[in-house]
Amino acid sequence: QVQLVEFGGGLVQTGDSLRLSCAASGSIFNVYVMAWYRQAPGKERELVASMTNEGSTTIATSVKGRFTISRDNAENTVYLQMNSLKPEDTAVYFCNKRQRGSTWGAWGPGTQVTVSS
Repeated sequence: QVQLVEFGGGLVQTGDSLRLSCAASGSIFNVYVMAWYRQAPGKERELVASMTNEGSTTIATSVKGRFTISRDNAENTVYLQMNSLKPEDTAVYFCNKRQRGSTWGAWGPGTQVTVSS
């Protein structure tokens, strides 16, 4: 029922920072997991980071120490702070949700992040 819209992507250079936002049309207070995925050209979609409604997080090894996921339930928004960006981070970034015992929701258009050398 909750619709998600990603924004904040763009063209940046290696070493730059970018913050992605995921705005929900409804409350995410009781949503078990909110997550960021990404898909690079010719590659499979992969999990970047996630956070449960209890505050537990997961982070991909490739972005550990550089990316941070945060969740503002009061504002129904999830963020992905990306620092020290690398060309390998170039991908379309997607936001999604999953309830306990359920599956991930439908995928939206995502937001493009392009990191040049």
